[in-house]
Amino acid sequence: MPNAGASDRKTWLVAGTVCLLLVAGIAYTVSRDAPGPAAADMANAGSSVGGAADGSRAGSAPDISAMTPRERFDRLYNRIMQASERSDSAEVERFTPMALGAYRQLDTRDADARYHAAVLQMQVGNLPAARALADTILQESPGHLFGYVIRGTVARFQNDPPTLARARRDFLSHYEAEMGSKRVEYLEHQPVVEEFKAEAESVNGKQ
Repeated sequence: MPNAGASDRKTWLVAGTVCLLLVAGIAYTVSRDAPGPAAADMANAGSSVGGAADGSRAGSAPDISAMTPRERFDRLYNRIMQASERSDSAEVERFTPMALGAYRQLDTRDADARYHAAVLQMQVGNLPAARALADTILQESPGHLFGYVIRGTVARFQNDPPTLARARRDFLSHYEAEMGSKRVEYLEHQPVVEEFKAEAESVNGKQ
Protein backbone atom coordinates (compact mmCIF):
# COMPACT_ATOMS: atom_id res chain seq x y z
CA MET A 1 0.00 0.00 0.00
CA PRO A 2 1.44 3.46 -0.88
CA ASN A 3 2.68 5.63 1.93
CA ALA A 4 -0.11 8.24 2.22
CA GLY A 5 2.04 10.57 4.29
CA ALA A 6 4.81 10.58 1.70
CA SER A 7 2.25 11.20 -1.05
CA ASP A 8 0.79 14.17 0.83
CA ARG A 9 4.24 15.64 1.43
CA LYS A 10 5.09 15.30 -2.26
CA THR A 11 1.83 17.00 -3.29
CA TRP A 12 2.35 19.97 -1.02
CA LEU A 13 6.02 20.26 -1.89
CA VAL A 14 4.82 20.66 -5.47
CA ALA A 15 2.23 23.21 -4.38
CA GLY A 16 4.74 25.25 -2.42
CA THR A 17 7.29 25.26 -5.22
CA VAL A 18 4.69 26.22 -7.79
CA CYS A 19 3.66 29.16 -5.67
CA LEU A 20 7.24 30.42 -5.44
CA LEU A 21 7.51 30.30 -9.24
CA LEU A 22 4.02 31.27 -10.38
CA VAL A 23 2.19 33.22 -7.69
CA ALA A 24 3.94 36.45 -8.61
CA GLY A 25 1.23 37.17 -11.16
CA ILE A 26 -1.63 37.08 -8.65
CA ALA A 27 -1.75 40.76 -7.76
CA TYR A 28 -2.33 41.90 -11.32
CA THR A 29 -4.88 39.17 -12.01
CA VAL A 30 -6.80 39.99 -8.85
CA SER A 31 -6.79 43.68 -9.69
CA ARG A 32 -9.18 42.92 -12.55
CA ASP A 33 -11.81 41.87 -10.01
CA ALA A 34 -11.90 45.09 -8.02
CA PRO A 35 -10.53 48.60 -8.59
CA GLY A 36 -8.29 50.69 -6.41
CA PRO A 37 -7.53 49.75 -2.80
CA ALA A 38 -9.59 46.57 -2.96
CA ALA A 39 -6.96 45.00 -5.20
CA ALA A 40 -4.27 45.61 -2.63
CA ASP A 41 -6.44 44.04 0.07
CA MET A 42 -7.08 40.97 -2.05
CA ALA A 43 -3.44 40.65 -2.96
CA ASN A 44 -2.71 40.33 0.75
CA ALA A 45 -5.31 37.74 1.55
CA GLY A 46 -5.35 36.60 5.13
CA SER A 47 -4.35 39.97 6.54
CA SER A 48 -7.92 40.84 7.45
CA VAL A 49 -9.46 39.36 10.57
CA GLY A 50 -12.28 36.86 10.25
CA GLY A 51 -12.70 36.84 6.49
CA ALA A 52 -11.19 36.18 3.11
CA ALA A 53 -10.17 38.93 0.75
CA ASP A 54 -13.16 38.30 -1.55
CA GLY A 55 -15.53 39.26 1.24
CA SER A 56 -16.55 35.75 2.26
CA ARG A 57 -15.96 34.32 5.69
CA ALA A 58 -12.72 32.39 6.05
CA GLY A 59 -13.25 28.85 4.82
CA SER A 60 -16.63 29.60 3.24
CA ALA A 61 -17.29 29.49 -0.48
CA PRO A 62 -17.31 32.88 -2.23
CA ASP A 63 -20.65 33.99 -3.66
CA ILE A 64 -20.16 33.36 -7.36
CA SER A 65 -23.79 32.81 -8.37
CA ALA A 66 -24.13 36.13 -10.21
CA MET A 67 -20.76 35.96 -11.99
CA THR A 68 -19.99 35.01 -15.57
CA PRO A 69 -18.20 31.65 -16.04
CA ARG A 70 -14.86 33.44 -16.51
CA GLU A 71 -15.41 35.61 -13.45
CA ARG A 72 -16.18 32.51 -11.40
CA PHE A 73 -13.04 30.79 -12.62
CA ASP A 74 -10.85 33.84 -11.97
CA ARG A 75 -12.30 34.40 -8.51
CA LEU A 76 -11.77 30.81 -7.45
CA TYR A 77 -8.27 30.75 -8.94
CA ASN A 78 -7.33 33.89 -7.02
CA ARG A 79 -8.69 32.49 -3.78
CA ILE A 80 -6.69 29.28 -4.20
CA MET A 81 -3.49 31.17 -4.95
CA GLN A 82 -3.97 33.34 -1.89
CA ALA A 83 -4.64 30.26 0.25
CA SER A 84 -1.48 28.66 -1.07
CA GLU A 85 0.51 31.76 -0.14
CA ARG A 86 -0.77 31.23 3.39
CA SER A 87 0.17 27.50 3.20
CA ASP A 88 -3.53 26.73 3.74
CA SER A 89 -3.52 23.32 2.08
CA ALA A 90 -7.05 22.52 3.27
CA GLU A 91 -8.50 25.51 1.43
CA VAL A 92 -6.46 24.77 -1.69
CA GLU A 93 -7.69 21.19 -1.68
CA ARG A 94 -11.28 22.28 -1.10
CA PHE A 95 -11.56 24.92 -3.81
CA THR A 96 -9.36 23.46 -6.55
CA PRO A 97 -12.06 21.02 -7.79
CA MET A 98 -14.53 23.93 -7.87
CA ALA A 99 -12.11 26.06 -9.87
CA LEU A 100 -11.36 23.28 -12.34
CA GLY A 101 -15.09 22.66 -12.69
CA ALA A 102 -15.54 26.35 -13.47
CA TYR A 103 -12.76 26.08 -16.05
CA ARG A 104 -14.54 23.21 -17.80
CA GLN A 105 -17.68 25.37 -18.03
CA LEU A 106 -15.94 28.16 -19.94
CA ASP A 107 -17.36 28.79 -23.39
CA THR A 108 -13.92 29.75 -24.67
CA ARG A 109 -10.49 29.04 -23.22
CA ASP A 110 -7.60 31.29 -24.07
CA ALA A 111 -3.94 30.79 -23.17
CA ASP A 112 -4.38 32.75 -19.95
CA ALA A 113 -7.21 30.50 -18.75
CA ARG A 114 -5.25 27.38 -19.68
CA TYR A 115 -2.22 28.73 -17.84
CA HIS A 116 -4.30 29.27 -14.71
CA ALA A 117 -5.78 25.79 -15.01
CA ALA A 118 -2.27 24.33 -15.35
CA VAL A 119 -1.19 26.14 -12.18
CA LEU A 120 -4.17 24.65 -10.36
CA GLN A 121 -3.32 21.16 -11.61
CA MET A 122 0.28 21.56 -10.45
CA GLN A 123 -0.94 22.86 -7.10
CA VAL A 124 -2.41 19.43 -6.37
CA GLY A 125 0.32 17.43 -8.08
CA ASN A 126 -1.55 16.54 -11.29
CA LEU A 127 1.48 17.07 -13.49
CA PRO A 128 0.29 15.15 -16.59
CA ALA A 129 -2.81 17.36 -16.80
CA ALA A 130 -0.67 20.48 -16.51
CA ARG A 131 1.66 19.24 -19.25
CA ALA A 132 -1.35 18.52 -21.49
CA LEU A 133 -2.51 22.11 -21.04
CA ALA A 134 0.95 23.34 -22.04
CA ASP A 135 0.76 21.22 -25.17
CA THR A 136 -2.65 22.67 -26.01
CA ILE A 137 -1.39 26.23 -25.56
CA LEU A 138 1.47 25.56 -27.97
CA GLN A 139 -0.75 23.78 -30.47
CA GLU A 140 -3.09 26.76 -30.61
CA SER A 141 -0.41 29.46 -30.30
CA PRO A 142 2.98 28.10 -31.42
CA GLY A 143 5.79 29.77 -29.50
CA HIS A 144 3.57 30.97 -26.64
CA LEU A 145 5.81 31.48 -23.63
CA PHE A 146 3.30 30.07 -21.14
CA GLY A 147 3.62 26.68 -22.79
CA TYR A 148 7.35 26.59 -22.09
CA VAL A 149 6.96 27.92 -18.54
CA ILE A 150 4.51 25.11 -17.75
CA ARG A 151 6.58 22.44 -19.53
CA GLY A 152 9.71 23.54 -17.70
CA THR A 153 8.02 23.61 -14.31
CA VAL A 154 6.49 20.17 -14.80
CA ALA A 155 9.85 18.82 -15.95
CA ARG A 156 11.53 20.20 -12.83
CA PHE A 157 9.02 18.42 -10.59
CA GLN A 158 9.39 15.20 -12.57
CA ASN A 159 13.20 15.40 -12.37
CA ASP A 160 13.45 15.46 -16.15
CA PRO A 161 16.54 17.58 -16.97
CA PRO A 162 16.43 17.08 -20.77
CA THR A 163 12.84 18.31 -21.02
CA LEU A 164 13.55 21.20 -18.65
CA ALA A 165 16.57 22.24 -20.72
CA ARG A 166 14.56 22.04 -23.93
CA ALA A 167 11.76 24.15 -22.43
CA ARG A 168 14.31 26.80 -21.41
CA ARG A 169 15.88 26.86 -24.87
CA ASP A 170 12.52 27.06 -26.60
CA PHE A 171 11.42 29.84 -24.26
CA LEU A 172 14.51 31.92 -25.01
CA SER A 173 14.31 31.30 -28.75
CA HIS A 174 10.74 32.65 -28.84
CA TYR A 175 11.04 35.34 -26.18
CA GLU A 176 11.78 38.39 -28.34
CA ALA A 177 9.09 37.67 -30.93
CA GLU A 178 6.49 36.80 -28.34
CA MET A 179 7.13 39.85 -26.17
CA GLY A 180 6.98 41.95 -29.32
CA SER A 181 3.46 40.63 -29.91
CA LYS A 182 2.26 42.59 -26.85
CA ARG A 183 0.00 39.79 -25.67
CA VAL A 184 -1.96 41.09 -22.70
CA GLU A 185 -1.36 37.91 -20.68
CA TYR A 186 2.39 38.57 -20.73
CA LEU A 187 1.80 41.97 -19.15
CA GLU A 188 -0.50 40.44 -16.56
CA HIS A 189 2.09 37.81 -15.62
CA GLN A 190 5.26 39.74 -16.34
CA PRO A 191 7.03 38.70 -13.10
CA VAL A 192 6.53 35.03 -13.99
CA VAL A 193 7.78 35.48 -17.55
CA GLU A 194 10.82 37.49 -16.50
CA GLU A 195 11.71 35.10 -13.69
CA PHE A 196 11.67 32.12 -16.04
CA LYS A 197 13.74 34.08 -18.56
CA ALA A 198 16.34 35.02 -15.95
CA GLU A 199 16.56 31.41 -14.78
CA ALA A 200 16.92 30.12 -18.34
CA GLU A 201 19.61 32.66 -19.19
CA SER A 202 21.49 31.91 -16.00
CA VAL A 203 21.56 28.19 -16.69
CA ASN A 204 22.50 28.66 -20.34
CA GLY A 205 25.34 30.97 -19.34
CA LYS A 206 26.84 28.24 -17.15
CA GLN A 207 26.82 25.63 -19.91
